[in-house]
Amino acid sequence: QVQLVESGGGLVQAGGSLRVSCAASGRTFGSYTMGWFRQAPGKDREFVAAITWSEGFTYYADSVKGRFAISRDKAKNTVYLQMNSLKPEDTAVYSCAFKLPYGPVQSPTVYDYWGQGTQVTVSS
Repeated sequence: QVQLVESGGGLVQAGGSLRVSCAASGRTFGSYTMGWFRQAPGKDREFVAAITWSEGFTYYADSVKGRFAISRDKAKNTVYLQMNSLKPEDTAVYSCAFKLPYGPVQSPTVYDYWGQGTQVTVSS
């Protein structure tokens, strides 16, 4: 079992920055990937970014490339999503997820564990 707890969401004006965090606990050893997804009201869950824990390879959705940065702190077992140049369309509940090394990182169906999510609201 893996437990994931997000923090750091909130309200920010367009053009601003925000960092969300996800602390992992439990069976977090070996090779795995941590991902961030978001879901806006009335929309499907959308891939945002992912990072492989051992190598630190990163993946981004085109919509956030150049504005968001995913990173991890191995000592703290925490993954971060730094969000810059935020837009109102970035408003969503952001959730982190954990998956073993199989399947495409962009697909939410291959992730085994999920956090409860944190709200990010960008005002215009």
